[in-house]
Amino acid sequence: MGGKFLSIGECMVELSQAHDGYLRKGFAGDTFNTAWYARACLPEEWSIDYFTALGDDPMSDEMLAFMAKAGIGTTQIRRIRGKTPGLYMINLKNGERSFSYWRDSSAARQLAVDGDRLRDAIEAADVIYFSGITLAILSHEDTETLLSELRRARAIGKLVVFDPNLRPRLWSSFDAMHSTISEGGRASTLVMPSFDDEASHFGDDSVGATIHRYRTLGAHIVVVKNGAEGAIVSADGTSTAVPAEMVEQVVDTTSAGDSFNGAFLAEYLKSHDPVAAAHFAAKIAAKVISEHGALVKPERLGLRTIARA
Repeated sequence: MGGKFLSIGECMVELSQAHDGYLRKGFAGDTFNTAWYARACLPEEWSIDYFTALGDDPMSDEMLAFMAKAGIGTTQIRRIRGKTPGLYMINLKNGERSFSYWRDSSAARQLAVDGDRLRDAIEAADVIYFSGITLAILSHEDTETLLSELRRARAIGKLVVFDPNLRPRLWSSFDAMHSTISEGGRASTLVMPSFDDEASHFGDDSVGATIHRYRTLGAHIVVVKNGAEGAIVSADGTSTAVPAEMVEQVVDTTSAGDSFNGAFLAEYLKSHDPVAAAHFAAKIAAKVISEHGALVKPERLGLRTIARA
C-alpha cells in the first residue's frame, strides 16, 4: 500500500567544493534532503511532496524543476513576489563540514503565513516530517500556526515525525530554542534527534536521557542518532542499539542524518519495524558519507543490493 509523505521546511541553494577550488551549485536543506532519500527508498505507490515558500526569480524556477525531476511534488509550494531562496556554502575539513549561510531574506521564512494552504497540505498527507530548522526560521506567530496544525494532525492519527536538528544561531535565545523544540516534540509521534546536539544544547548526559525527555513529551518512538556509535531505537518499552555501518573513507558528512531519516522512514512505512528500519538507514547513510554533497543520486546508493541484504 502507498500513501502521502509531506516534508515541511526550507530548501536552499547549496555551494559545495568541487575540484581545483571550484564550487558546485546544487539544492539542499535538511527537510528536503530527507524527502529526497525517502523518495529514493520508497516505492512509486508513495507520493513525496515538499511544502515551503519560494520566490519568483529564476533560481526558484530552477529549484522547482529540480524537485520535480527528482519525483518530489511541488504543487503546494507558495511563490512570493520579490523573494528568493536562501543560500549556503559547505566548508569541508577531513570530511567534517561547517557552513556559511545567506538566508535572512529567504522566502521559506514565510512558509506558514498562509494557514489555510498549510492545513490543506497537512490534511492531505499521511506522514508529516519537519525539523527544528523549520521552526527556527519562522516568526513566533507562524511557528504557533505550524505547531497547531501538527498537533491536530497527530491527534487524528497521522504520523508526525520531528528531527530537532538544533542550530542555536538560528534562535533568538537558548530559552526560545528549548521551549519551541520541546513543543515540537509534544506535537510529534516519532522523534529523531542527534545525541551530540542534545548533549551540547540540552545538557543530556546519556542517550537514555535524550530518549527519556522526548518520551516524556509524548513521542511514541524515539530514534537517537549517535554518529559512529550508531543509533538507539526506543519503541514499545524497549531500547535497541543499531550499529553504524563502517566505511573505508568518510568523504562528506553533510546529510548523514538527513539520509538516515529518509531511509529510516521509507523502510518503517513499509515494514512497521523501527529496528529493521534503523539497520537499513545505517546502510544508506554509510553510502552517503562516502560521496560528496548532500544529495547522492539513487543509483549511487546501491538500493537494490541493500534491500536484499
